[in-house]
Amino acid sequence: MTRPRLPRTASAAQSPLPSWPVLGPALAVVLALAAVTLAALPARADLYRSVAGGAERSPLAGLVGLVAEHGLLVLVATAGVLAVATWRRDRPRFGVLAAGGAGVVLAYGTSEAVKLLVGEARPCRVVDVATVLACPAVGDWSWPSNHAVVAGAIATACALAVRRAAVVAVPTALAVAGSRVGAGVHYVHDVAAGLALGVLVVAVVVATAVAVLRRRAARAR
Repeated sequence: MTRPRLPRTASAAQSPLPSWPVLGPALAVVLALAAVTLAALPARADLYRSVAGGAERSPLAGLVGLVAEHGLLVLVATAGVLAVATWRRDRPRFGVLAAGGAGVVLAYGTSEAVKLLVGEARPCRVVDVATVLACPAVGDWSWPSNHAVVAGAIATACALAVRRAAVVAVPTALAVAGSRVGAGVHYVHDVAAGLALGVLVVAVVVATAVAVLRRRAARAR
């Protein structure tokens, strides 16, 4: 993976933090994903049969299972590359990425709490379809998808820190989320809601951190 170029400009050197928008684009993405979640919910069983059943019969079944189980590692590696590059060349962007990392942890914890409250059974235990991956144990609940939450959260952290990183991070997050349905361990609305939760939590954490740091920098000046 090529290390992202992080040019230093005079305006960037004078500003303690990047000035691009955070909440606006993220909220637009969250609303779109929420619409997908609501649209998919009534037809969840039929969508699951089509996607999971089709993937299991496909020549790409092995690839679907690989992405479903290990695709998050690509996003972790992307974040790691960005962390090293921004630490060395652009500390304000590193600060954004670090705040996003805290948001990833918070998003995952929130997802776990929601899972326990909702208690939705995995589709592979409800719908009779052969699946790529073995069905998780009873009590390992389905909504929202933890993989999708973490994928959406890491992709958002990367994109907010270095916008060009979205070219890699966003498609990877979508592939991870989609593969969880294809592998047979989640409904479509599980992964759509998971992506939305990850994006929302990270965007709010980053926006809050940036606002606080800007106020401190203003007082220091």
